[in-house]
Amino acid sequence: MDCKLAVSLMHEYLDNDLPRQQQLELKSHLLQCVDCRNRFEELEKTDMLLYSLTHHPTGPSEELTDRIMGMLPKEKQPKPWITWVKNHPAITAAALFLVVMLFSTVSFWNQENQLIVKGSELDKLIIEGQTVIVPPDQTITGDITVENGEAQVFGEVLGNLTVIDGELFQASTAHISGQVKDIDKAMDWIWYKITNLFSDVAYR
Repeated sequence: MDCKLAVSLMHEYLDNDLPRQQQLELKSHLLQCVDCRNRFEELEKTDMLLYSLTHHPTGPSEELTDRIMGMLPKEKQPKPWITWVKNHPAITAAALFLVVMLFSTVSFWNQENQLIVKGSELDKLIIEGQTVIVPPDQTITGDITVENGEAQVFGEVLGNLTVIDGELFQASTAHISGQVKDIDKAMDWIWYKITNLFSDVAYR
């Protein structure tokens, strides 16, 4: 008998399903083969252990049950604020948006007084230090925004002029066809930024 056949017959032998002749052949092989004999002993121990567990009169002890239950991972209870966020997604999104906008605008407000000039025809402007000048012989087409500086208008602006945290000087020869905005308060500046953001999103 070879080892493969012996291993396949071991299970039937332990289940008492093996004919007598094959039982004798298996026992003869186990006496000669050390590996198969060790394997059979391990199977026999396992079979006896399973039998004792399944035929125990009282079932698993309470101590064993408690140990097993204690090893199981405990269910995590969600924190109250997480539950509230899940139940109010719209309010949470709106609050986060306002907080982000507030911090971003305040950070811009508190930055160094660096001159910022925005417009489509900046090459026609004269910039001297913190002063932005529209010369008397120039016509600027489009909007102009000046932040942290002084705007002096002597020529013509065919658009809106916005001065943020600065000063505006408009000569008698100046002509501005659009709106003139002079924003020098933090809340006005924040509101200006928010309305501009929504305008940009609406036109995209």
